[in-house]
Amino acid sequence: MAETTPDTHHSSGLGRELDRADTDACERVARTLLNGENDQVDSPEWVALARDAWEELPLRLRREVHRFRRHSGPMGTLEIGGLPVGQATLPPTPTVPGSVQRTAGISAAVLTMVACGLGEPLAYRAEKSGALVQDVVPVPGQETFHGNAGSVPLSFHTENGFHPHPPDYVVFLCLRTDHDRRAGMRVAGIRQALPLLTPADRQALFTPEFRTAPPPSFGPASSSRPDLEPRPVLSGAAEDPDIRMAQLVTTPLTPRAAKALTEFGRACEATARTLHLMPGDLVIIDNRVTVHGRTAFHPRYDGADRWLQRTYVTTDLRRSRDHRPQDAHVLAR
Repeated sequence: MAETTPDTHHSSGLGRELDRADTDACERVARTLLNGENDQVDSPEWVALARDAWEELPLRLRREVHRFRRHSGPMGTLEIGGLPVGQATLPPTPTVPGSVQRTAGISAAVLTMVACGLGEPLAYRAEKSGALVQDVVPVPGQETFHGNAGSVPLSFHTENGFHPHPPDYVVFLCLRTDHDRRAGMRVAGIRQALPLLTPADRQALFTPEFRTAPPPSFGPASSSRPDLEPRPVLSGAAEDPDIRMAQLVTTPLTPRAAKALTEFGRACEATARTLHLMPGDLVIIDNRVTVHGRTAFHPRYDGADRWLQRTYVTTDLRRSRDHRPQDAHVLAR
């Protein structure tokens, strides 16, 4: 287990660790979704099966997820250890760009069931080919890529804040840790960062004086989209606002906006935690109130590198109906 410091801890060390019986129960339920007849992760029929299977998971897991959905707490994250990932039969860590999971395995089944417990899984056609379950793995030649294929530090961001329908939650499941156990998921919540900001900076962050572009994972042409209207970084209740921000692609449009964004970044740094995930660790991030990033690590490309799987979740699928042809789970624009 990694050494614990004020900014670093093991996600499994928070007391939310499934016992052996619950882990085994989760795996039994997950295996019911791997019948070989309908195991295509992106099909509406398989998602419907996963939605029903969620109700069969252990009560403790379902209760934790439901409580988190009601209020995501001071850090806007929930970490639960001991989930099954089918570790004994895992293939080598993928190394190709855009790696996704189209055919269900234990880990994809667990991710999708949890997503259905939070709301509905969601994907974006322009990112990772619209797959509902995506691999977060280092890719040879993309070490400096500022996204999920890189291994350099990844700055704080909310997911897809440029889009009219960003996900409400981002769910990660760790299948493998990195060789040196150096890679850390960094999280910082607005509920702890907000008190560190001055009233003037808070006011500036609530003004539409920022432009956020799509992340690099959406492709090189996405940053020049003409429909990127200025937006505020913070919105909603003054005492408990939502965030839309990505340090790499959010541009302040005025001097006061630039100062406020810098101070917000400092407040996030001052309140951040770093999670060192182990296989079976599940992390749910409330994308509305929490930014996340990653520390650097050194991949070896030997088939045993760090491997996370990720899915997005919306609490209101109907809200994005005009972006989803055939009422599917993929936003086409």
